[in-house]
Amino acid sequence: MNTIQSIRGMHDILPDQTPMWQWLESRLRETFGAYDFREIRVPVLEKAEVFKRSIGEATDVVEKEMYAFEDRNGDLLSLRPEGTAGVVRAAIQHGLLQTPGTKVWYQGPMFRHERPQKGRQRQFHQFGAEVFGLDVPAADAELIALGERLWRELGLSGRIRLEINTLGDREDRQRYRRKLIEYLEPRREQLDADSQRRLETNPLRIFDSKSETTREIMADAPRLADELGDSARAHFSELRTLLDALGIEYRLNTGLVRGLDYYCRTVFEWVTDDLGAQGTVCAGGRYNDLVAMQGGRDTPGIGFALGVERLLSLLESVGASRRQQPHVFIVSRVEPADMLRLAETLRDAAPGLRLACALGGGSMRAQFKRADRSGARWCVILGEAEFERGEAAIKDLRAEQGDQESVAIDELPGRLATFLADDLGD
Repeated sequence: MNTIQSIRGMHDILPDQTPMWQWLESRLRETFGAYDFREIRVPVLEKAEVFKRSIGEATDVVEKEMYAFEDRNGDLLSLRPEGTAGVVRAAIQHGLLQTPGTKVWYQGPMFRHERPQKGRQRQFHQFGAEVFGLDVPAADAELIALGERLWRELGLSGRIRLEINTLGDREDRQRYRRKLIEYLEPRREQLDADSQRRLETNPLRIFDSKSETTREIMADAPRLADELGDSARAHFSELRTLLDALGIEYRLNTGLVRGLDYYCRTVFEWVTDDLGAQGTVCAGGRYNDLVAMQGGRDTPGIGFALGVERLLSLLESVGASRRQQPHVFIVSRVEPADMLRLAETLRDAAPGLRLACALGGGSMRAQFKRADRSGARWCVILGEAEFERGEAAIKDLRAEQGDQESVAIDELPGRLATFLADDLGD
């Protein structure tokens, strides 16, 4: 019988990989907390309408990539392809938007049915942050400052750059859309197939095309910046002033657009050259109409989402790593009950202690080999005669001499706590 494999594009995260995930997740939580963001957890499964309303019917996500199906009641449901729409739905449903300045962050898996490749999978993970009720450039600047701080905390400042643009307000985009179509229609046959389709549905997305011919055409296209109204122009100007005051470097990219319909005004991306074609590590922007599109009151919002897998790939490329091995390994010739009781005593005495036991028994030589392979630094040795006298031995497995010392079992927790003070701080 053939073994069952995971679904293509949906990967297991194995024990050797999870320490790096846990380390990154803890850094993200701490950074969000430093800016007074609180965590929200929303379902991975929503009514498909949540995403169709917000993302837009004429987007690649809804048209080709969303995992949607009917349940037994005939309701059309979807695995979430992104996080913002579900967070907005929850915020409306539970009355979280009453106070301006509501800040939330989320994490978890997202799902899109697309061709798996490096940096792009069918199940992928995101962390995201959302700010509701503040239509001021300071909110945009603080959110960008949060991202900038995160890259510093992770040691990636020199490898990620910030690009920003403004999409203006709805009226600005509608005016610009007409001009862009007027420019592209005579050049329709020169566009790639996807861009020809987008010309009918979402022409701003043509700026995202990977076709060299299409990119050359778009280089001379009208620019949205020339169609901005006074309000959107002033908002963007003040944001740039604030970023300059904070010492945050950025590049103005007038071709930067977002693939989802709900964005307006400020949009931004952090990109890297170290991940090939999938160089966008984090992206976001302002969405002042989204809450109303979901049935709530007019409430401005801004947020971003970062790809965990891409960020981990970037960290790996700079040599960052985290391993999780036990601090202590117990080898034993005594009864399993005595060994396990001692292990529990040690765990009680030193919270955070990672301790492994030679549960399978075997010769002392075999147990020492398992202790070495475990990566533990310290080995506690329980011999029969020594245990009867109330003694154990401690051995530093990394010491060149390999000496061991005897210690009373009652004193063992205190001695280990002293030895492991540095290790437990990891």
